[in-house]
Amino acid sequence: MARMGQIYWKRLSHKLLPTKRLAMVQACLIGLVSGLAAVLLGQGVGLLGGWRLQISHQFPALLALPIIGLVGGFLAGWLVERIAPEAAGSGMSEVKAVLAKVPMPLNLRIAVVKLVGATLVLASGMPLGREGPTVQIGAALASQFSRWFPTSPEHRRQLIAAGAGAGLAAAFNAPIAGVLFVVEELLQDVSDITLGTAILASFIGSVVARICDTHSLDLNLHLAAANTSFYVSEIPFYLLLGILAGFGGVLFNRGVLASLGLSRRFLKISLPWRMGLAGLVTGLVFACLPSLFRDNAGLRELLLTGEANWELVALVFFLQFLLILFTYASGAPAGLLVPTLGLGAALGYLVGTLEHHFLAVSLATTYARVGMGAFFCGVARVPITAVIIVFEMTTDFNLVLPLMIVSVTAYLVAEALETGSLYDHLLEFKGIHLPKETNPQAPWTQLTAANVMQPSVETLGSRMSWDEALQAFSQSSHRHFPVLEKGKLVGILTQQDITNLSQTGLSEHPTVAQVMTPEPVTTSPVDTLAHVLHLLNRYKINCLPVVQGNRLVGIITRSDIIRVEAAYFNGSEDFVGSKAEPSRVIYHTSAPETGQGRLLVPLSNPKTASMLLEMAIAIARDRHYEIECLHIIVVPQHKILAETQVNIKAAMGPLRQAIRLGRTWHIPVHTQIRVAHDLSQAILQTIQDRHINFMLMGWKGSTATPGRVFSRVVDTVIRQAACDVVLVKLNKQTHLERWLVPIAGGPNSQQAIQLLPALTSLSKTPVVNLCQVFEANKTEADTTTLKKAADFLKQRLKGLVTIDPLYANSVSEAVLDCAKRNQSDVIILGASREGMLQQVVHGNIPATICRNNNQTVILVRAASTIGEVN
Repeated sequence: MARMGQIYWKRLSHKLLPTKRLAMVQACLIGLVSGLAAVLLGQGVGLLGGWRLQISHQFPALLALPIIGLVGGFLAGWLVERIAPEAAGSGMSEVKAVLAKVPMPLNLRIAVVKLVGATLVLASGMPLGREGPTVQIGAALASQFSRWFPTSPEHRRQLIAAGAGAGLAAAFNAPIAGVLFVVEELLQDVSDITLGTAILASFIGSVVARICDTHSLDLNLHLAAANTSFYVSEIPFYLLLGILAGFGGVLFNRGVLASLGLSRRFLKISLPWRMGLAGLVTGLVFACLPSLFRDNAGLRELLLTGEANWELVALVFFLQFLLILFTYASGAPAGLLVPTLGLGAALGYLVGTLEHHFLAVSLATTYARVGMGAFFCGVARVPITAVIIVFEMTTDFNLVLPLMIVSVTAYLVAEALETGSLYDHLLEFKGIHLPKETNPQAPWTQLTAANVMQPSVETLGSRMSWDEALQAFSQSSHRHFPVLEKGKLVGILTQQDITNLSQTGLSEHPTVAQVMTPEPVTTSPVDTLAHVLHLLNRYKINCLPVVQGNRLVGIITRSDIIRVEAAYFNGSEDFVGSKAEPSRVIYHTSAPETGQGRLLVPLSNPKTASMLLEMAIAIARDRHYEIECLHIIVVPQHKILAETQVNIKAAMGPLRQAIRLGRTWHIPVHTQIRVAHDLSQAILQTIQDRHINFMLMGWKGSTATPGRVFSRVVDTVIRQAACDVVLVKLNKQTHLERWLVPIAGGPNSQQAIQLLPALTSLSKTPVVNLCQVFEANKTEADTTTLKKAADFLKQRLKGLVTIDPLYANSVSEAVLDCAKRNQSDVIILGASREGMLQQVVHGNIPATICRNNNQTVILVRAASTIGEVN
């Protein structure tokens, strides 16, 4: 039936309606549905909120209000956590992300959960607003509508923006503000179809809300004096109000982010209990205040009547400010704009009281109304919308000029202190960075080294032999190899260096360190392309290593600059180069957050995915981590990521398996699929965007690339990933009973020891053998490190723990012989020095393991040793 309906709609629309008229009809429908949803939300909040007030009069308020808040918050949290975790929070930032083409779910399920959850939260007394829910509900309904009746991606964005505008217009009874909010904050598009759909949807949504009388934010004007005025002598006070509102907006935004961070770090309880606790505390606070404040409109009513003294207003402002931050940090599905209007009204009332003391030319209630727009602008950074929204709610022309003064002042002060609106910062807090607008008129002048460089760099170790270096040159198309020692750039080996050495004669056994050009000229990722060209020409060189701090992050050659320049002058839109294009998320799912850390598991091989997931579950259970499962689809460099069609069917199996395991063990599992040109950079971008603390990834066990320790991808990740990294080379056997752990006392060895309790939980009867290699000519060895590690494990493991000091000239041969003698199933290596790591990987251990497939190898690199592993 749904399919037949889509076909019928498509035929009818093409036959009867031109494109613009069809868009207008769709906008009318979306405005109607969004308005009705806002009406339903308003009526529900009014009904349940009235019942709450009635109960508080019939029973002791100190008992009734906290219980109602606890129950309402818990029910709303349970509904959000179980059915639609995406409905948590305001929802405004999520809508903005969707309109910026970030792949996030927005559908009927989210709209329904948001409607019910917001009703429960607001009716239970939390001092939040319903504008965020109405915006997300309107956008979600429009998104669902575009799925039922498919349209182009751009038109779908316009419909979602229209739904969001209709939701805002219905919440504030301000249709013009709904349109301006779409243009100024959400879509930033002024095309005729965008404006037309937004205007129609906002108008209809507002009309529906007014006809149904949802008690919208009309400021209760019948309570206040109608005579407002504006005099030139008041301008300094309005400027003061704008400055304070700008400071207050920045403080509010930072407070929201800080409260979310504190809640994630310290409030280790589930979402229902977090929201229930917020409702409980809110109920207790309001029970201690006069009964006027038990309704969320109480503060606004108090300010507009002008009957409050400044001490009471200041106290209520302070309490409201803290309660808003506390309740929003719980994840409550409610908005922040309406609360900012109340805070702005209180701030304006205080400034108005000050003005009345010195000049006595205007009422404090006038400043209260103007303050609403000022604080709104300080938070959302939308000065035009701030002016119009208060004007539409008050219908008072005398307020327009004061509103313009305070809104522009608040905007300038807030932007000077901290750029970006609250919703931009909320998205960044969640790891979503919206693309910044650049000047299309002069893109060439804005290029930096990061735009042009090649992030995947082939490197050589400083201790590498001359023969190995020649082999690397012969098997690579590159003619410049940065040389690293303990992860730091110490030189560069070029074709010219080899030619010079051949002409002067070879020493007996030269190393790369003896031949290279030491202390090469470098550049930074943020240096301009003009500066890069200046360095190349000044020092007459053909390449520049790009370093950030002590880390090598890329390399630039003259060929890279010529490629980018040719693409630019040929009119190519992606002239920056495909190598600089970041990966894109094309699919993702979310789970409730624990806030204690995230473990990243890249899944690419279905044969090893099951064992990697079991290890990830064991580590996550031990550390109370969330799990982030990642699948990356590599796209050829010449193709544009956003325009390339890919098949995600093969990736869905392991991701669904991960979600099932997470549900079984009650561990939050997030999943995502990315398309990328460069595999390693996609992994590093995920680590940064998703705030990863720990990464577990598979490794094939060998590499054919000269100069590489593991492989091109793994080397880059190990060198640059700002988190703990564990590489796993799995054998064909699945039993993991006998564990061999060579230790040397470094940070990576300690990390390996700390991982053992979690990993050995996969064994039925684990047997752990700790060994340490000493020089063969030593008569007495210091086994203190071995004994400390053994004591640590004996307290945490159920199995047997033994120690085994080894005496040999070769570390790799000694470890291999010990593994064979003890019939070890797993070898865990904590690589803390370049020399040992090179021996481990390029020596006999991995080669023998890969040939015979007798052991699983796990290599550990702690985050504290970034730059020590090459």
